[in-house]
Order: sequence, then structure tokens, then C-alpha cells
Amino acid sequence: MGFSAKRIAASVGLSGAAGLLGVAAHDVVQKKHTILRNFPVLGHARYFMEFIRPEIQQYFIENNYDGRPFDRDTRSMIYERAKGLGGEQAFGTERKVLRPGHDFILHTMSPVAPMKEEPRQRLGGPDCTQPYDISLFNISSMSFGALSANAVMAMNKGAALGGFSQETGEGGLTDYHLKYGADVIWEFGSGYFGCRTEDGRFDDETFAHKAAQPEIKGILIKLSQGAKPGLGGVLPGEKVTPEIAKARGVPEGETCVSPAAHPEFSTPRELLHFVARVRQAAQGKPVGIKLCAGSRIEILGLCKAMLETRITPDWITVDGSEGGTGAAPVEFEDAVGMPLTEGLISVNNALVGVGLRDKVALGASGKVVGGADIVRRMALGADFTNSARGMMMATGCIQAQKCNTNRCPSGVATQDPRLARGIDVGDKGERVKNFHKGTMNSAMRILASMGLSSFRDLGPEHIMHRIDSTSSASYNRMYTWLTTNSLLDGTAPEDWMEKWNRSDPDSFMVARHHHTRAN
Repeated sequence: MGFSAKRIAASVGLSGAAGLLGVAAHDVVQKKHTILRNFPVLGHARYFMEFIRPEIQQYFIENNYDGRPFDRDTRSMIYERAKGLGGEQAFGTERKVLRPGHDFILHTMSPVAPMKEEPRQRLGGPDCTQPYDISLFNISSMSFGALSANAVMAMNKGAALGGFSQETGEGGLTDYHLKYGADVIWEFGSGYFGCRTEDGRFDDETFAHKAAQPEIKGILIKLSQGAKPGLGGVLPGEKVTPEIAKARGVPEGETCVSPAAHPEFSTPRELLHFVARVRQAAQGKPVGIKLCAGSRIEILGLCKAMLETRITPDWITVDGSEGGTGAAPVEFEDAVGMPLTEGLISVNNALVGVGLRDKVALGASGKVVGGADIVRRMALGADFTNSARGMMMATGCIQAQKCNTNRCPSGVATQDPRLARGIDVGDKGERVKNFHKGTMNSAMRILASMGLSSFRDLGPEHIMHRIDSTSSASYNRMYTWLTTNSLLDGTAPEDWMEKWNRSDPDSFMVARHHHTRAN
């Protein structure tokens, strides 16, 4: 037996050596990878380490407070609240509170008792006949296709149990969004998925039939989103399964492309007429628009069109450039679009300056995952907030950042049935409900600590921003805040008046000053 074992070991050793020689020979002659060509066999260690780098970084290197996009402390808070725990931490903050950029909320020496019931925000302007009272914290737009069926159903169940709303994402309204009877905001984008004609235009009849369902409480027209403003989405043909093809109204197995711009309108005025058309087809249900803010001039052009047409959306959702649940070109994620703070303030100011703020509600989305986030966004102008990645983590997402690979290990962002089955809809639905409840309770407790009894009492003077290690300032002092009708009576600051005068209700093109380029 001993002799045979030695022969087997020798044979295995020779086979292993032969295998390594084969790998080395292949590495030397191949021309695709320089490292392997120069360092045969050993060079593979680099690619292996690169492969496991995200896990090493997340679990062994990053601190509790410096991870991105969400740090470990924030993720732990979400997971604990989803489990019905308090999201508490011992021994004080780990944040560097004197670091420039740190925000903090002003409390009072005379706090009040927290409100017992969650307030709601009415969506419904003067032309809306079926207004909807929305929660202050909701599930932001995520499509079936981007998310698994189990993830969509878990969120729908959580929203039904907790009394808040779920946006569909531009991938279309599906049976999974209707499974448990939660309030649904049906979002569509430039592809009009689920309500499109064969040539990709908006189908009023198909839309009206679906929008009449009692679960549909409002319609959201997506102009752009935070992660990739100005780009249309692409779903590869291999991901267009029979189920997704049916939901989106597109051919099975063919690549599904959303155009960058809507084919139904090309100017602010035409956009508002489309809003009115959609609202009529939806039998008076509220209709909003969603955008990642870009040029302030275009926002003002839209406001001019509202004044001239007397048509207003029932709400505008401002998506910050820091948002994004799926994949996008890295330079769009990093360099295009306004962050949520600036975008929200810009849209709020524009509506105030033209006297329309009382007719148009404002939603905010982009890294809103805690009670302090809700308070901050509402202090800067929002009427309600939405969360996508927070709800994903409540459903089980571990921030593996593999959303675009179809290999999401938690089963949240994949169409692989083997991975998606890991989500127990009943259990995760409860966690989504718990996360919403815990986050809203936190927001109401913070509000009470400020001595306020209503979220409507919040203002930019309540939020401080650290400028450097020795000074901070309130958002009230850091930013310009317009007064009602100041753009109309000419009393707005000069830079706002200059942009107002350049804005055009009949063009999205920004009128630019001409500059001479030096040779």
C-alpha cells in the first residue's frame, strides 16, 4: 500500500507540474495580457487578488465610517432596523465631526413629545381629481428586470404592511408590483414600457386600461435619473425573458433600448401638455415628473411653461447624482448631474420664485436611508422622500456591487432563479416594513428633539454644514433662497434674474453666452 501511495503521489505531482508547464507555455505565447507574458504562472496571482479585492476591502480593510457608497455603520443601521432592532451604537460616534463637509442638525433645550402618527403629503394639484396622500418615506423606482421577482414582491409586501408606496421603475408595471395590493406609483420613461405602441410611442389606450387599477395611486414620468442623467437604458437581449418581454411590451430575446429623450415631446411646453394628456388618461390621478437637475435655465424654462400653459405636474421628484441602483458609465456616475442638495434647492427656488410652490409637491431621492436624511432633505425643500438602495438592503442586499452582472449573491438584483430563490418573500417583506417604520420613527424623534411638532416647520436654518475645523454655517446662510414671486417682480438676486431672462418655455436648449476661445 505504501508503494502504491508513493506512485500515486508521484503521478499527481507529475501531472501538476505538467499542468503548470502547460499554463506557462500558454502564458508566454499569448499576446493579450502583458503581465502573464512577462511573468507566466505567477501573473495569475494578480488577477486572483483583483477578483477578491472588493470582499477583502469591504470585510477586512475599510473602517466603519469610510466605506462607499454606504459605509458599514450605515449598512448595519439598515439591517438592524429591518430586523426590528433599534439601530443603536455604543461608545459614541466614529464620525470626524470637525471634518469639512459634515452636516449636523440643531436641537433645542426644550424638546417636545414625538408625534404618534406618521404625517403624509398630498399629491394632487388643481387639475388632479384623485389626489393621493403619500408617506414621507417610500420605495424609489426599481424595475423588474433590474430586480428579481422575489425582491419586487418582498418590497410590495412590505409597502402593503407598512402603508407606504412602491415605485415601479421604468421597466413597467408587472404582476409582482400588484401581488400584495400595496400603493403603487407607476413610473415610465422614454421607452414607455408597458404602455407603448409597436413603434415605441405612448399608447394612451393601453396606459388608461392599466392605470385604472385601484393599486395605481399616481404616475411618474421619468426624464432622467441620478446615476446616468441624459442616457437611455439598455437591457441586453439575453435578459429579455418571456416574462420581461410581456411586462415591457417588447419582443422576446431582442435588446431593449430606451431612447435618451422622450419621443412624445421636445420642449418644456410640450412636456406639460403630455403631463395633462397622461393625467386625463389616468382619470385624474396625480402625475409627477422625475429628473436629475442639470441646467438651472432649463428648470426655469419649465416654470415659464407652467405659467403660460397653466398646467402643472402634481409633483416633481428630484433625483441626486449620487443616486443609482444599477450600473451606469463611471464618468456619468462621477461627473454628470447635480447632487441632491443643489438640485433640490434649485427646483424649490424656481417654484417659489414663480409662485407655484403651493401647487407642486417636491420629492427627494438619493442616498436617503435614515431619519436624519429625511429631516435634512425636508429642511432643504422636500415634501417627501424615496429610497432605493436602503430598501434593497432591507431586502437582503449586501452591497456586493454586482447589480449589472446577473450574479447578485443576495438574489436581489438578478434574474438567476437559483440566486433569487434565496429571498424569502414573507420574511423580507416584514423587514422592509420594519425598516420603513424604524426610519420614520427616527425622523419623528429627531424632529421632536428640535422642538418641532410638524415637518412643515423645518427650514434650512435648522441644518448646519461644517466649512472647516473652526467654522460652520447654516444652509440658510450658505445658499440663496428666493421669496415668493421674486422672479416675476424682478426682486430675485441678479444671477437668478439673468438665468430667468435666458430661459425659454419652448426650448430645452440652454441659451449660452458666446466666449472667444484663445488660439
